[in-house]
Amino acid sequence: MYRAVVQVTLKEGVLDPQGNAVRGALHHLGFHKVQEVKIGKIIEITLKADSKEEVEESAQKMCEKLLANPVIERYTILSVEELS
Repeated sequence: MYRAVVQVTLKEGVLDPQGNAVRGALHHLGFHKVQEVKIGKIIEITLKADSKEEVEESAQKMCEKLLANPVIERYTILSVEELS
């Protein structure tokens, strides 16, 4: 059994209205040095596999087919670990 952790974020140049709203709220709370906020998502996937390489390949395919919108988002597989 393995766990893969995937990060999905907006590509450079894509407007991030949620990030802008959070930046504005932080400024309102006194955090005036904040220049930019980007909002993304972290996805944890637990799956049965025979190897770490199989998990990485599966996670990549999942991102390409469902977890990330390739037009506006990019993804990074942050980690793959074997569960005991």
